[in-house]
Amino acid sequence: MSIASVCVFCGASTGSHPAYREAAQALGQALAERKLTLVYGGGAVGLMGIVADAALAAGGEVIGIIPQSLKDKEIGHSGLTRLEVVDGMHARKARMAELSDAFIALPGGLGTLEELFEVWTWGQLGYHGKPLGLLEVNGFYSKLTGFLDHIVGEGFVRAPHRDMLQVSESAHNLLDALDEWQPSVQPKWAEQKPS
Repeated sequence: MSIASVCVFCGASTGSHPAYREAAQALGQALAERKLTLVYGGGAVGLMGIVADAALAAGGEVIGIIPQSLKDKEIGHSGLTRLEVVDGMHARKARMAELSDAFIALPGGLGTLEELFEVWTWGQLGYHGKPLGLLEVNGFYSKLTGFLDHIVGEGFVRAPHRDMLQVSESAHNLLDALDEWQPSVQPKWAEQKPS
């Protein structure tokens, strides 16, 4: 699969470890070096602002999607290639998904996790065939990936659906994995034969 744009989900905070900032900078730079458009939540704060600034500084294209309510709070990034203002969070997520060929989650909070799991669920259900990944930084996602393996073992997630999520500690390696990814499952209703 060839990708031209990547949606990045990440925190509106920088977190408590310098490695999170460094990873956001490295990912933004890697996207720009590969001529991949960064699509993200449009903020100027936290890791969101860092990944956008790094991509822009490296000559990349950056598209931000932000709800009017957050733009009104003056956290929108004013220096992007394009900033689209939408009506709410649902419209924001739908637009980011529409513009993106792949998805990456950097460290973040509840919003980051919610966005990752929603787009993953959409893929599991067959609404898209786009790759997704975690950029593992300083062990941030280690407990989550362990829990994901646990729910596979408990029979709540099928192994091929778990394998949809690529994980790497390197931005370049993760982008390579997403570019090479091929879907291995079909939605459940596609597997059923009409009677």
